[in-house]
Amino acid sequence: MYKRAVLDMTADARYCEHLTRGHARTFSIASLFLPTEKRRATFALYAFCRVADDLVDLAGGRSDRSGLESALSAHRKSLDEALAGHGHNAVFRELAWAIRRFDIPGAPLYELLDGVTMDLSESRWATWNDLLAYCEGVAGCVGEMCAAVMGVRGGQAMRPVAVAHARALGVAMQLTNVLRDIGEDAKRGRVYLPISELADVGLTPEQVIDGSAIKNTDAWHLMMRRQVSRARHYYEVAAPGIPMLEKDAQRCANACAVGYSRILDVIERNNYDSFSRRASLGWGERALVLGRCLVGNASFVPAASGRGTEQPVSAA
Repeated sequence: MYKRAVLDMTADARYCEHLTRGHARTFSIASLFLPTEKRRATFALYAFCRVADDLVDLAGGRSDRSGLESALSAHRKSLDEALAGHGHNAVFRELAWAIRRFDIPGAPLYELLDGVTMDLSESRWATWNDLLAYCEGVAGCVGEMCAAVMGVRGGQAMRPVAVAHARALGVAMQLTNVLRDIGEDAKRGRVYLPISELADVGLTPEQVIDGSAIKNTDAWHLMMRRQVSRARHYYEVAAPGIPMLEKDAQRCANACAVGYSRILDVIERNNYDSFSRRASLGWGERALVLGRCLVGNASFVPAASGRGTEQPVSAA
């Protein structure tokens, strides 16, 4: 019986690892810096978040969401069970192990479910504060989960400060996702750019949906430069949190941040065209990031490209 349990646990861990490596290329590379147990736990967290996110994405444009709401309710019940130490499938058995091993709090896990549920009723965001609340709900909470696994130096007294930085990194990465995926989201009828800020430059959500916004080059570039500046601001806010993590996790966190922030550079190189091109790092660029993080020579916050002259917008 004991041997069978060990085999099942190994299979569960491999399932979560396979799911992570199939969807999160930057993190998959960065995870090589983590010790085995911490890497396994982060794969469990990713799998939990991925399954919840996929449930919402599969909804597409359907008007009948009752089945999806039931699925999310079942996902929440499974989380209840995982927090109690039980799991009925590979993802939740691994999550239960990770929660127990690293004392991951339940609050950010439930926050993630609340965040992805927002996608069922919201497809547009009126203001930056509205979008920020969404980013906190689907990504800031992930930073908090990961901080629990990676560990904070200095004991409980330092944890709130480190968590605040970790959440800022989550927001920065989510904003990077938003800018990278504008075209893909538009095909689903979704616009994750603040409507008020689109209006400031004379654009509308409908122009984002049909792709015509990019034809108004000056307005679109101004809009995108503002959003890139905002994302970089959050990477800057997150940066002091890296040295606060336990040493065996610092290189992983740094590699994630550096690798993801480089996507902003690619967006700029693509002339802010996130409609016909999906910004991503090539394997060579990823390998370079990994190598520089290995020797401690990676810049956490990318330098400004010089494309814009406006000051970075306030993150608040």
